[in-house]
Amino acid sequence: MLEIKNLSKKYKEGFEIKDISFKLDKGYIMGFIGPNGSGKTTTIKLIMNLLKKDSGSIKVFGLDHIQHEKEIKDRIGFVYDESHFYEDMTMRQMRSIVEPFYSKWDSEIFNDYMKKFDLNPDLKIKKLSKGMKMKYSLALALSHNAELIIMDEPTSGLDPIFRREILDILYSIIQDENVSIFFSTHITTDLEKIADYITYINDGSLVFSLSKDEVMEKYHIIKGDPDVLSQNLRNNLLGIRETKIAFEGLIDDINSIKELPKESIIIEKASLEDIMYYTKKVN
Repeated sequence: MLEIKNLSKKYKEGFEIKDISFKLDKGYIMGFIGPNGSGKTTTIKLIMNLLKKDSGSIKVFGLDHIQHEKEIKDRIGFVYDESHFYEDMTMRQMRSIVEPFYSKWDSEIFNDYMKKFDLNPDLKIKKLSKGMKMKYSLALALSHNAELIIMDEPTSGLDPIFRREILDILYSIIQDENVSIFFSTHITTDLEKIADYITYINDGSLVFSLSKDEVMEKYHIIKGDPDVLSQNLRNNLLGIRETKIAFEGLIDDINSIKELPKESIIIEKASLEDIMYYTKKVN
């Protein structure tokens, strides 16, 4: 569904996307994570050809994203983190502008989502809350039988109830094994609920692109007293937080500390938030 190879983009200000590669297969949800400013939105804009890449290749549905841009975008549902609608229009009027762009637009599906989301089509967009705007964006994105849903921070700034509703919607969509979702967010707890794969970038570079299960098995948090913290252990930690009475660190090879006495340390599985926190500190 989506294949990125050696993608690079450099800005005059100095920030760059550096040689990123990953792929998303049909029927899966990929979480795209990284701290704010790590390059998530830039990568999505490159995929959508809203920015020009410096090098590398981007294929969507096996097609070059520039040569087949019109065909690709007809098959993508795109949800951005901010509203780009005409604020003085009603949702019904805005739909009439969006609808002609898609060859497989289905008004029945759109109307069903509007009812499900409890959205009044005659309400002006400027009257909508952020959560309502996000639901409206989803209704538009899901109403033309899109095969790939690309979402940039769709749950940012939403309350927990709205976020849970959106995650439930995404989970129901993915039951159709012909659809894939590429979901960029820094709210990692959302991805722990629904993602199949996690791609993590930090400061424009790829840290990993793995199945969520592999990530959860690979990374651990180790805790203990300061006297356990030898130089060898320090060298094996990807990041560390120390106080006078204890330390806590991230490790990606649990076998490298198997010689440590088990009674002097605590080992826990790391969350995605833990992984981002400690690797961000290192970088």
